[in-house]
Amino acid sequence: MRFKRLLLPFVFLLTLAGASVAANKPVTDDYLIDSIRSKLAADQVVKGGAINVDVKAGVVTLSGTVEEDKQKNKAEKIAKKVNGVKSVVNEIKIAHP
Repeated sequence: MRFKRLLLPFVFLLTLAGASVAANKPVTDDYLIDSIRSKLAADQVVKGGAINVDVKAGVVTLSGTVEEDKQKNKAEKIAKKVNGVKSVVNEIKIAHP
């Protein structure tokens, strides 16, 4: 029982230390591309769409075509919220039927 009491705080400290080390690592462009694509595909407004994601040094460029302005705006908003994104260039076009 005493061993468990000592082990729990130790495990907690290791978890915190691991999280802080991971938080200090720079985010790669490939990671940003994957994260943004995943979030765009899961979003009900954007619905994945025909959106291309390119990242260079943390600067995201969104391009492609969507059907509505709200999809374009939501895609930009989603990209901006991803940790590690420095800025977003929104070149998405609206397809008019």
